[in-house]
Amino acid sequence: MMQYFYAVVHKDEGSAFGVTFPDLPGCFSAADRTDEVLPNACEALELWFEDAANVAPMRLDQVRQMVAADLVEGAFLIAVPRIRRMGKQVRANISLDRGMLDAIDLAAAERSLTRSAFLADAARNEIERRH
Repeated sequence: MMQYFYAVVHKDEGSAFGVTFPDLPGCFSAADRTDEVLPNACEALELWFEDAANVAPMRLDQVRQMVAADLVEGAFLIAVPRIRRMGKQVRANISLDRGMLDAIDLAAAERSLTRSAFLADAARNEIERRH
């Protein structure tokens, strides 16, 4: 199950990007470059939920209202995906080009991963970096 939490990104001159989650007290991250903002925020979400009960994300309009002053001052919002681990492995049948499958198997073996673990990691990376 995937949810999206809205985060506020602040950037003062000469500082890193600061990311906070209005509906998750104490959940924050930082990044030196723009391409690190989303992956670092995803990691912060995952760590925050290790010690917290599941929480439904606030709606975008609620977050905008809550952080209106920050937005006026130049902050912006991002939607951060949280892929909730269900603790249950599920078999899935997919079709791939033979050459792609061979490349996946080689890359997985080089990393001492199973094909499934490699594909799951690749999918997580793509979701967290591209949203």
